[in-house]
Amino acid sequence: MVADLGRIGLWRGSFLLGDDPAALAETVAELDELGYGSFWLGTAKGDLEQSEAILDATKKMVVATGIVNVWTEPVETAAAAYHRVVAKHPGRLLLGIGAGHREMTQVYQKPYDALVNYLDALDAAKVPLEDVALAALGPRVTKLAGERTRGSHPYFTTPEHTAQAREILGTGPLLAPEQKVILDTNPETARAQARQTLGFYLGLANYRNSFLRLGFTEDELADGGNDRLVDATIAWGDVETVGRRITEHLDAGADTVGIQVLTEGTALPIKEWRDLAALIG
Repeated sequence: MVADLGRIGLWRGSFLLGDDPAALAETVAELDELGYGSFWLGTAKGDLEQSEAILDATKKMVVATGIVNVWTEPVETAAAAYHRVVAKHPGRLLLGIGAGHREMTQVYQKPYDALVNYLDALDAAKVPLEDVALAALGPRVTKLAGERTRGSHPYFTTPEHTAQAREILGTGPLLAPEQKVILDTNPETARAQARQTLGFYLGLANYRNSFLRLGFTEDELADGGNDRLVDATIAWGDVETVGRRITEHLDAGADTVGIQVLTEGTALPIKEWRDLAALIG
């Protein structure tokens, strides 16, 4: 049974879900009823306990990890956890893995080889590769995602990247980009908030290189990014405006889009999630 992620899901960092299990269970149950097809769990632990808790609280929604880091999460732990969770919730888990960021990992040598080795170990542990996805920005890892897993989960990209990734993957493999959004129609405040997030990622080589491959210049990446970079990577405005960006990804070849709502503070963006449910279907 292959997980059906729907066309629109939500993306949230695991460290931003709070420490109240009952409140989280109530929230994800509502999201499930609203019709979101998937919940992408950022920086997921290999034990998949948080993923399992979300699945326990919902009926239809798929949980996808975005990502389990191959440097920090032992493959034996992830494989055993996968089998535990799918035994309870068949067809509702997608194990997204990736190499993370060079600057945030003490051991980061030959990430491509590390990904291949992790996939080999998952295969040996009888984790079906149609339940695995690979975080991919560059063309080489995108190709690997299409060959060795269900498909690719690009993070912090644009519809242009989606089109390029689809060309590399061809028809068939899953393409599930993440899209950051800010529900704010004021250009000044929306872009200021966007730069708070964008500035962090501009300090990471893999994202800088990705933006450069997409045609942005070093000057455009300076000082937190110029308006063109902000507007291309983070969709801001009202729900209708965000919907147009999601449609651009889908038209470019995405099968599903994980929406990450950016807000001030760490509280769950429940109102925004409710408002964005208007885009489902």
